[in-house]
Amino acid sequence: MIGSVQRAMRLLEAVASREYGAPAKQLAREAGLALPTAYHLLRTLAHEGYLRREKGLFFLGAAAERLGSSGAQEKRRSAVNDALAHWRDSIGAPVYFAVYREGEIEVVCVADTPGNPAVEEWADFRETGHAHAIGQCLLSQLDEGARRDHLDRYPVQSITPYTVRDEHTLLRRLERVGRMEPVVERQEYALGTVCAAIPITAGTTAAAMALSLPLSQADRLLLAARQLQGEIGKLLGSLSISISI
Repeated sequence: MIGSVQRAMRLLEAVASREYGAPAKQLAREAGLALPTAYHLLRTLAHEGYLRREKGLFFLGAAAERLGSSGAQEKRRSAVNDALAHWRDSIGAPVYFAVYREGEIEVVCVADTPGNPAVEEWADFRETGHAHAIGQCLLSQLDEGARRDHLDRYPVQSITPYTVRDEHTLLRRLERVGRMEPVVERQEYALGTVCAAIPITAGTTAAAMALSLPLSQADRLLLAARQLQGEIGKLLGSLSISISI
């Protein structure tokens, strides 16, 4: 083991346990280090941004906080992936999690299997939000200005014979979407596929859970969507926190 690394970690742990900071002498005592050694390591950690010093007291620095936030983010992502995999297996369909972030549609996670594969992204999901259930669900949650801004950048265009034909028709459809109602599309993005998306809103963030089925199973789409919606309701608190992934 590398002793200097171990000693530095003990100092970081000691600082982390002190919400209001601590002086070098106290940290050295808690870490079981000689004061000169503690001083040397504390200065090094402060220089690298893992600690900061204010009025003789040491606090965790920005670099240490970034490490902590990265770990928390990974934990949230893992929780969402586990939830999607559970729903995929219980419903028997691919499940998707997407958010509208900085003016773009972003599919964050997908859970599928070889027997129930996800829809192939044959046309850019960001540019074809008008054509798939995920995009329509996210757009329906935006205010009028944000919605029109998106459609100005990504105009409505037919990509299958079933795609909505023009912006006016799309906007009317979006306005009719119920607040917590599933958004359904049939072969508008991909021939032979039907999809449903469930809106999730946390603060100002628009998000959606969705599932897809082959056209041959279209008769169970709404039932599967309602099942997914019920499952989401059970975990809504943790999902709201996880939107930041």
